[in-house]
Amino acid sequence: MKAMIVGAFGSPMLPSTFLSNSKNLLNPRFRVSFSSPSSSGSTTVKQQQGEIAALKPEYKPGVFDDLFLNLFRSKLVQELGWDSNKPGYDGLIELANRLMMKGTTNSDTIEAAVRVLTALFPPYLLDLYKKFIAPLGGGKISAIMVARVTALSCQWLMGSCKVNSVEIEDGISCNSGVYVERCKYLEESKCVGICLNTCKFPTQKFFKDYMGVPLLMEPNFAEYSCQFKFGVLPPLPEDDSVQKEPCLEVCPNAARRRVVARNINLNSCPKT
Repeated sequence: MKAMIVGAFGSPMLPSTFLSNSKNLLNPRFRVSFSSPSSSGSTTVKQQQGEIAALKPEYKPGVFDDLFLNLFRSKLVQELGWDSNKPGYDGLIELANRLMMKGTTNSDTIEAAVRVLTALFPPYLLDLYKKFIAPLGGGKISAIMVARVTALSCQWLMGSCKVNSVEIEDGISCNSGVYVERCKYLEESKCVGICLNTCKFPTQKFFKDYMGVPLLMEPNFAEYSCQFKFGVLPPLPEDDSVQKEPCLEVCPNAARRRVVARNINLNSCPKT
């Protein structure tokens, strides 16, 4: 292409010659010769997109993932008295939706989700942990312990995550945080209400009331990330600013509401 341009404009030309070449510039055949750089640019963009996709956190299922998922699902089924026909994670999300719809209030849903969490543990284990382990080191040791266990055992539910340092008191940091890079549960459910009332609030209540470990969860609905802060006391659900979060644009429940009644105010999620 460079040689073509030099031939056309790089040497002195008579007016008639220039006019002839100008006509060639307008000729569709001539313009086709410029497609090569465009194609190369497209390839470069695709390569860059591939590199970005490669950087996206991707969790590789472990050997115990199916066991954890089936155990959790069985407890949900016991609570609901109903099971989904869908297999695997899709069925789990449908059960979470059913749990949301079953409760007449958010408190009902939260309490039901807490019952599911407590049912996952053998009798008396939670009481023993709360009584003997939780007070160790002023609560720091237990906060660090549950952070590590959460990061190791819950990636099947949340996706890729890692332990990180969080501030638990004024100026005091501790490796009792868990950062979920892109929460699978939120991404698959696509619902702020499901996130808050079947995950965030029940999980905070479960760790504080049944294990003696305060927990603050900070979901980011723009990025689908979530920061767990074990050892940090959360506000009451009614005082939590996350209650003001609007419905996600992709939320299927919000989409149905928009179709049924376009004048409904969607500034906040109907289940928050």
